[in-house]
Amino acid sequence: MSNKNVFVVGFMLFAMFFGAGNLIFPPGLGFVSGEYFWLAILGFVITGVGLPLLGVIVGSISKEGYKESLKAIHPAFAIGLLVVIYLTIGPFFAIPRTATTAYEMSLIPFLDSPSAIALLVFSVIFFIVVFALSWNPGTLTDSIGKVLTPILLISILLLVGTAIAMYISNPVNPAGESFNVDAPFSAGFQEGYLTMDAIAAIAFSVIVLNAIRATGVKNRKALLFGTIKSASLAALLLGLVYVSLGWLGNRVDLGGSAPDEQNLGTYLLTFISSDAYGGFGAILLGIIVLLACITTATGLIVAVSEYFNSIIPKVPYKVFVVVFTLISFGLANQGLDQVITTSVPVLSIIYPIAMASVLLLIFSYFVPSPRMALQIPIVLIIVTSILAVIHRNEWADLSFMEAMPLFETSFEWIPLLIIGYIIGYLIGMKKEKVSYT
Repeated sequence: MSNKNVFVVGFMLFAMFFGAGNLIFPPGLGFVSGEYFWLAILGFVITGVGLPLLGVIVGSISKEGYKESLKAIHPAFAIGLLVVIYLTIGPFFAIPRTATTAYEMSLIPFLDSPSAIALLVFSVIFFIVVFALSWNPGTLTDSIGKVLTPILLISILLLVGTAIAMYISNPVNPAGESFNVDAPFSAGFQEGYLTMDAIAAIAFSVIVLNAIRATGVKNRKALLFGTIKSASLAALLLGLVYVSLGWLGNRVDLGGSAPDEQNLGTYLLTFISSDAYGGFGAILLGIIVLLACITTATGLIVAVSEYFNSIIPKVPYKVFVVVFTLISFGLANQGLDQVITTSVPVLSIIYPIAMASVLLLIFSYFVPSPRMALQIPIVLIIVTSILAVIHRNEWADLSFMEAMPLFETSFEWIPLLIIGYIIGYLIGMKKEKVSYT
């Protein structure tokens, strides 16, 4: 795979990952984390960069991606998990959020006041563009990787570079009252969940594989190394942008102003862009937001539609594009905060299951493992994740959950992953080991 193609595919992957949450969450985290910023942003980068990087790479260990490799755990689990993931990062949460974030950050600054009608009109135009880009998935690499991403990167560099020069001597903002100063790394790690990138990687991995195949690469080993190179470039760009945006939120001086009903991250970015470029700042930020959200929404529509077309081949790809675009359009009109609030419990269940699956697949790729060693930890984590969300949201009193190791930091699934694997390995030691094709 040539270096030119690595850059094109890497740029495409960066743009698909860099959407709504990638813009609004880092500055918000930087603002509230205060003097604990570096620990918090480290946690955020691990879930927002490290896990997506690993997720895309693991997706290439089988020629057909996760659709094939997850069958190593169980065929029914492979379908069930992927359906839930694709619907979550697709029409139910992530795609609507791209539209609402783009509305709040690229249109509201030019309005006297936000309104349901304005959101409706904006989302109609937004999804028409996304629909047009998604109609022919074969052009995705050219339209995003070669055209939209360079414009996006230049726009981000203009904003971030100027703002850093302005805030370099500013003191760090104090930590917010709601920020967990006792576990700043965990707070940042969990905030990274909201980008949805670790589970989006499972969907995007197929697009990356297809894009690399389109360059003429067919060999399985070459596909793996091409994926590693492209995903690493995307991860490097994401990490630099996240840390920069978080640092700006950590150092910005709001002069006593505060957001009213607007999301904190969107408010901070709007303020920073205006502070850096005056009236032009709103236009520059609008360009960044629109490009980021359109590329992500397009990548998600394509990924979700291709997956459902692969499991229900009688329904054409383009029919799924229409259906998922319409669903996303309808849910987007709830507003940004409602979309984010609704997604948190769902993501808190899915993330541990998805991360555990990725880690088990990559581990069993190098260490031959019986199927039971993958199945038992997954069952334990599914049950625990559901119970943990029920307790944390006070839907029922399950105080016994608090006795679990690492429960306070929301990492209770990690000991279960290790213990479940060991138990499953011992039980299935003499049985056939899983393999990937």
